[in-house]
Amino acid sequence: MNAAQYVLTFGETMALMRADQVGPLAHASTLSLGIGGSESNVAIGLQRLGVQAVWCGRVGSDSLGNLVEREIRAEGVDVRIAVDPAAPTGLMIKERRTPSTQRVNYYRAGSAGSGIKPEDINEQLITNAALLHVSGITPALSPQAEATLKYAVETAKTNNVMVSFDLNFRGNLWSPEKAGSLYHDIIPFADIVFAGDDEAAIAVGPGEPEELARRIAALGPSQAVIKLGADGALALINGTTFRQEAVPVDAVDTVGAGDAFVAGYLAELITGSGPQHRLKTATATGAFACLVPGDWEGFPRRHELQILQTREPVSR
Repeated sequence: MNAAQYVLTFGETMALMRADQVGPLAHASTLSLGIGGSESNVAIGLQRLGVQAVWCGRVGSDSLGNLVEREIRAEGVDVRIAVDPAAPTGLMIKERRTPSTQRVNYYRAGSAGSGIKPEDINEQLITNAALLHVSGITPALSPQAEATLKYAVETAKTNNVMVSFDLNFRGNLWSPEKAGSLYHDIIPFADIVFAGDDEAAIAVGPGEPEELARRIAALGPSQAVIKLGADGALALINGTTFRQEAVPVDAVDTVGAGDAFVAGYLAELITGSGPQHRLKTATATGAFACLVPGDWEGFPRRHELQILQTREPVSR
């Protein structure tokens, strides 16, 4: 690992509105306002676990952009933000149609975040980082965003900076065929690849989790991590397979759980922990994310990681 100890990431973070009660959005009397974005979620998760994170992004010259910057900066993340006066900050709206299901609608076409450029990410930030984390959401936003991701990944690899890539497929942004083609472009440059089993199948074809990890690793990464939700996780690291059970919880909102998992894994990697401990922390952070409405608000701090292991409901 580099002497530098910050993780750099970038992508689109949007304003987030969600109904305060279960039912059709058309009948909601109040909405809560917050923010959410995969890469900034990871940055916040890392920061809460004691690892310095730097997030680069692009927002509109509007109040929602101000909200995005303020919220991420308030978590201690080093925010490097570009303000676009010609495009709005993106918006997503969550509708909890039943107590156990929800729908997320995105209003991000032509948004400021989708127009992220290579010049929005200082080259020295990449070359001095311990690790660059990118998501498969970014290249789906626009050709310009795809070019920015490729620039950052290629710059990192040229300068021996580790690259982490979360496939993070979004079906409302692009087709599995287009996503799979991009995955094959990026995976060989990555040192660590994160994927749900369904996402991994888009990249390398259907199969059991261990076989999916082996196919991903065959493309170049030394670490292939398959996120399995309630079934835990599996990782193939330098040819050795590791498994970790999930932490059982009564989930309130699973959005952001994958980002929390990635943050937990990377935080332990940066601080020098072994594979099994990385997975243990990752499944714990993922479980915490499910306990609170919102994308990142439930992410734990390091001293809280043992809470889900205790049987005593009150700490005094």
